Amino acid sequence: MQKNRYLLYLLLCGLMLYFAVPRMSFSAGSDGLFAAAWLMLAFCVVAGNLSAYLYTPKRKMAKRGEGMAKPARERTRGLAR
Repeated sequence: MQKNRYLLYLLLCGLMLYFAVPRMSFSAGSDGLFAAAWLMLAFCVVAGNLSAYLYTPKRKMAKRGEGMAKPARERTRGLAR
């Protein structure tokens, strides 16, 4: 379920880049500075979500007999020798 969320965020960020990049002005001035800052932030979001998607630990498979009761551990007092 977690990986689906990261994939959704990646797709949404790609969609925003698809619509925003052609409309941005990269000329000198405050418009160009805003466009560069926005692109850097967008690529950081893409990199973060991509790394989270790729490096999320896989869930361990259910062990056989997991539903069986485990033997209770005895509590000891003092130092164990």
